[in-house]
Amino acid sequence: MSAVPAQSRPLPLRGAPEAVPPRRLRLVPSRVAARKKPRLSYAVIALGAILLVAAAQLVLSVAMTQGAYELDHLRIEQASVDRDSQLVREQLDALQSPQNLARNAEQLGMVPNTNPVYLRLSDGAVLGVPQAASGGAGASVPLVPNSLIADVPLVNQPAAGENAAVGTAEAPAGQAPAAPPAGALPTPATH
Repeated sequence: MSAVPAQSRPLPLRGAPEAVPPRRLRLVPSRVAARKKPRLSYAVIALGAILLVAAAQLVLSVAMTQGAYELDHLRIEQASVDRDSQLVREQLDALQSPQNLARNAEQLGMVPNTNPVYLRLSDGAVLGVPQAASGGAGASVPLVPNSLIADVPLVNQPAAGENAAVGTAEAPAGQAPAAPPAGALPTPATH
């Protein structure tokens, strides 16, 4: 005999019942499974989601564009403010110039002192000979003229287009405005 056992099925015994083949189980369709799922609702939901995303993208795009226009407008406005600020700084520099200060001082009756006297603080000594300042109109003529302040009005002159009464307190009806004391500087009325 061979060492390999036979690969055949044994014969059934006589009188023994035949072996019944195993039954196969299968699913019985239930009522829920019997209904077909509607395919149209999935299509509507998917189309709605696509339209919602497209609408959101459109709204965001419009908002971003509007923001860009506002940013551009604000940059233009900032440049205008910067130009105005530079112009005001230049006007302030012209008004602070020594030439303008000297012209206004002369108009108010001040004269430059050509003989200054100094006080030495360490010992209290007076250096120089004190003399009264003398001079008249044009005492500051040696200053270099400044063309930027040629059209700037002096302190007690009204600017072009201004009314001479601007800045004075109004008198009650029937009374003349009070005149300032002799030698006093004019002061503007503040509100």
